[in-house]
Amino acid sequence: MTSRTGPKPPRPPVVSLPELRPHDGPLEPEGDYDGEVFTSLDLTGADAPGARFLDCALRGVTLDEAGLRGARLTDCVLDGVRGVGTNLVNARLQDVECADPRLGGVLLHGASLSRVRVRGGKLDYVNLRAATLTDVTFEGCVLVEPDLAGARLTRVAFRDCVLRDVDLTGAVLADVDLRELAELSPVRGVERLAGATITPTQLLDLAPAFAGYLGVRVEP
Repeated sequence: MTSRTGPKPPRPPVVSLPELRPHDGPLEPEGDYDGEVFTSLDLTGADAPGARFLDCALRGVTLDEAGLRGARLTDCVLDGVRGVGTNLVNARLQDVECADPRLGGVLLHGASLSRVRVRGGKLDYVNLRAATLTDVTFEGCVLVEPDLAGARLTRVAFRDCVLRDVDLTGAVLADVDLRELAELSPVRGVERLAGATITPTQLLDLAPAFAGYLGVRVEP
């Protein structure tokens, strides 16, 4: 029997959209959206807590300050979605493909992401505190100051991504793969990297943070 090397990879999302109907109206609280496509809609300030999206596509949609607390997105495709201050607290995303997002200050506190893949784009100051990420892949995207304090990450991979100033305070990691990061800058909560896999070069880059945590003074 051969022993497994490296972290378990994330399971990819399984999305197979049916023929979609165009949706042109606003979003409604507790609204049910099944098999619909939202194209180039400006949903700034939408108030739709608890909305449910099944087999839907959101393409070029603007979600600035949209209220989607507790929303459910299942078997969905998000393409070119833009949003600043979007409220997705306690949202549930399962089997979601997200391409080229431009999101800033999005609230995903307590959210659950399962079998989600994010490709390209930029995520600034995304609040994922106490969120649960399972089978999540980030590919070719830039993440600036993501807040993962208290989050649980299981089978999460970052591939050809830039990860700047991530906060892992109190986070729990298992099978998290950081080896293919293009850039890994200072990490808050560096002691919570137990459960992650890094390269020897990354270890050297993180050595000052590890020394600081351990109280080790390094002098020439």
